[in-house]
Amino acid sequence: MPELPEVESLARFLDGRTAGRTVVAVDVAAIAALKTFDPPATALVGGRVAGAGRHGKWLDVAVTPAAGSGGDALHLVFHLARGGWLRWRDQAPTTPVAPRLGGSSRGAALALRVRFDDGSGFDLTEAGTRKRLAVHVVRDPQEVEQVRTLGIEPLSEDFTADALAALLTRKNQQVKGLLRDQSAIAGIGNAYSDEILHVARFSPFKLTRSFTPEEVATLHEATVTTLRDAVAASAGRPAAELKDAKRRGMRVHGRTGEACPVCGDTVREVSFADRSLQYCPTCQTGGQVLADRRLSRLLK
Repeated sequence: MPELPEVESLARFLDGRTAGRTVVAVDVAAIAALKTFDPPATALVGGRVAGAGRHGKWLDVAVTPAAGSGGDALHLVFHLARGGWLRWRDQAPTTPVAPRLGGSSRGAALALRVRFDDGSGFDLTEAGTRKRLAVHVVRDPQEVEQVRTLGIEPLSEDFTADALAALLTRKNQQVKGLLRDQSAIAGIGNAYSDEILHVARFSPFKLTRSFTPEEVATLHEATVTTLRDAVAASAGRPAAELKDAKRRGMRVHGRTGEACPVCGDTVREVSFADRSLQYCPTCQTGGQVLADRRLSRLLK
């Protein structure tokens, strides 16, 4: 799933290529992906792109109405979820797109196509059988509940060590769960929470109310540094390269069985029903191995 660094890069990529362009066509291929009906997706046609931005893991393409139309400014807001992606086309196909109600194709299937007045455009695609790509056409991004309820942006000036301390003490939970909670901190998912905790040298199951002020400062620094470095590493890359760049930059996430780049210990994994986490025992758990079950404890 794309997280804050990749979504930020996609937003910059889109902004640089679409700002000032006029939307000439919006074709919905996967009806289930479109979560709104008023205004319709076709209301974007004729509008001029004001720019593209990000809200947590959500992308937002702002479109101003055509001159003299008297319409409302609109936003194409979408979340790529686990299997979604954005494919840019310098020359987008002009052939009609046939809408479909659903489907179980494991390959990447077209969900939405947007074309601009210079012939370029982008496709939103989704792979896998579990379709979770979410596309909204709204007058204000805050109309999307998942955007409205987002927590603090971790790269904003508001994300201070004190702000993190307040989140850590709000309730006693595993720290990895807090980092992934979009209503607490926006944009961090499974991969970067693993990376942050490895940099900070904390167990993913350390309880949030056990953090000392010094540990809060360490976690804050690791969060900001890890995300800023990842954003810098992906900056300027075309959309097609972002997934591979993310994988190459991981220290422990997705590297089960490999050597930790810091200490050389073997990276271990804890598997859950629909995801897994990776960590280094030497760097993060004092050499102890976490039990591979949902309610994990340190093995004695």
